[in-house]
Amino acid sequence: MGTTTGITAALAVSAGLGGLVAYLAGLAGLRDLRRLRQVGVPVRALVRERIPGPEDRSAASRPLLQFTTEDGRVVEVFSPVPASRRAPLVDGSYVAIRYDPADPRQVLVTGRERRGLEYVFLGLGSVMALTALLLVVLSG
Repeated sequence: MGTTTGITAALAVSAGLGGLVAYLAGLAGLRDLRRLRQVGVPVRALVRERIPGPEDRSAASRPLLQFTTEDGRVVEVFSPVPASRRAPLVDGSYVAIRYDPADPRQVLVTGRERRGLEYVFLGLGSVMALTALLLVVLSG
């Protein structure tokens, strides 16, 4: 096996594994979105601003969402989506969410599911897997 063939094989393995991970992440994300839409309990959540601490490195701050479950527990979780100019999450406002009754920390902000991001993962994973396959075919 020549040096070029070895490098190509290593690139193919790396691309294939990276593509597989991205594809599986996209599938898992879409599955979770579908599950929360089907079994999630709809409620209104109070948006609460969170003061970022010195350990926060994220550019986009995610506010806290506070809601009461069917059994009367008050739950406070970080929003799964950041605020944006088009869809701000203003302190003191309410947003519609769905929470998982088995694990109320799993929430979905209604209308902001970000399915597009999951499809990007699926697409990138597919492209990487095809790239890996192409590298294997061209090197052999």
